[in-house]
Amino acid sequence: MRVLVTNDDGVEAPGLLALTEAVVAAGHDAVVIAPSGERSGSGAAIGRLHRAGPIACTEVEWASLPGVPVFALDVPPAAAVYAGVLGTFGPPPDAVVSGVNPGLNYGHLVLHSGTVGAALTAAAVGIPGVAVSIAWSEHPRWATAAAFAPAALDWLTSVDGPARVVNVNAPDLPLDEVRGVRAGTLAPFLERWKAERHPGEVHLEYVGREHEPPAGSDLAVVLDGYTSVTVLQGIAPGEGAALAAAVATATLG
Repeated sequence: MRVLVTNDDGVEAPGLLALTEAVVAAGHDAVVIAPSGERSGSGAAIGRLHRAGPIACTEVEWASLPGVPVFALDVPPAAAVYAGVLGTFGPPPDAVVSGVNPGLNYGHLVLHSGTVGAALTAAAVGIPGVAVSIAWSEHPRWATAAAFAPAALDWLTSVDGPARVVNVNAPDLPLDEVRGVRAGTLAPFLERWKAERHPGEVHLEYVGREHEPPAGSDLAVVLDGYTSVTVLQGIAPGEGAALAAAVATATLG
């Protein structure tokens, strides 16, 4: 397969290199199209694109992967995916793999994560995606998380139906110490934040988790020493007939 590899931490991030190495080792044709710098928390944002004028693009060389084309774009990861699927850097990809992100992207964080946002953007245009993250530490074991990406990619491209995303969250352990892989549900919102307003500014501070995650959730799975895999459907409309009737009655009579 031709695989587009991206991230939200920038083209020089070690997790991006580890993920690309895993994709290439699995026999895939990789092209790296990633933000030129830090874009964490960008979700599926694409910026102003054509309304902002030309996008700065730099070709990068990785000594450890001399045959892999690497491009840095001054855009969020979702926009980098758009550039790739439109054939800007050769044939459009068969799949998108995003990461490895330092820090888990679990539960509601899939809404905010640029790592997951890139994969969801691919799925929105019919291309399956894998988002890969690892539990935070000062020196994450990038290769552990990256090792799960090829198998997730193989599964995604073997199933029928609309394009999906597999969200992979790995514990920061040596690969042979990971206890296994489990399907994890999205954890509920568990974080506690503090907000303070001062003259001319607002301070937001993350305090910590208010409750322990429920059993079987993606966060709980990782805290138990397993790698969590969660299938995300991307944009999937719900039942709207009752909504349309209610709005029509209230608005039009």
